[in-house]
Amino acid sequence: MPLKQPTDLVRKIEKSGYYPALVADVLDIALAGEEVLAHLVHGETTFDLDTIRRHLSVVVLTPGRLIFVHADDHGGDEEHGDEAHGIATSESVPLSAVRSVMVAHVVPNPEKYRPGTLGRELTLTIGWGAVSRIDLEPATCGDPQCEADHGMTGSVTADDLSLRISADAEGVLTEGPARSVGRGDLGELATPTGMALLRSLAARCEPLPPMTLRSVGVGAGGRDVPGRPNVVRVLLGEL
Repeated sequence: MPLKQPTDLVRKIEKSGYYPALVADVLDIALAGEEVLAHLVHGETTFDLDTIRRHLSVVVLTPGRLIFVHADDHGGDEEHGDEAHGIATSESVPLSAVRSVMVAHVVPNPEKYRPGTLGRELTLTIGWGAVSRIDLEPATCGDPQCEADHGMTGSVTADDLSLRISADAEGVLTEGPARSVGRGDLGELATPTGMALLRSLAARCEPLPPMTLRSVGVGAGGRDVPGRPNVVRVLLGEL
């Protein structure tokens, strides 16, 4: 890991367990020796048709720039062959170019909201004018019987950087049956998706009960964790 980055930032990138050396090197090149004033490391799991993908975003504030590093991986394709490949991209924006910073808070049961409890789920959107999203829909005149063509109406919204951060979706999944997934000092030993499945499907943790096995699935990860087999086994059977 580059030594120029703050210890807390390095620790969070390493703890994410998602190509930490690659992400740190790309970030180090983008920083070019500038001081880090603040940072945000955010991992996310998305679903793309029949594929589960993971992403890692690192946002860093320096005295003069906002730096955004995004990393994800892809399966084989025509250009790279059958081997999976990772892509890490950095973007540096002068602070003078930042046009807007929007924070949207999501609060369950707002009638029961207590002062000082914001932050369970929010979406951070930062715009600097490089990317905009256009939402269009047919325009109407308010008359339900009108069949005339009134053209289109819509809005243009800055969409340079948008991060959804949810403690309920990610932070508290390690409670209950998912609590025994591993130690944080070894990095991420279970993905948010895996913990979400475990939390939803498992009511408790107990020894394997006697049952008639119908099928067995085994999957191995790419990391080598000292003293721990990076393998998961799923058994399907009837009690």
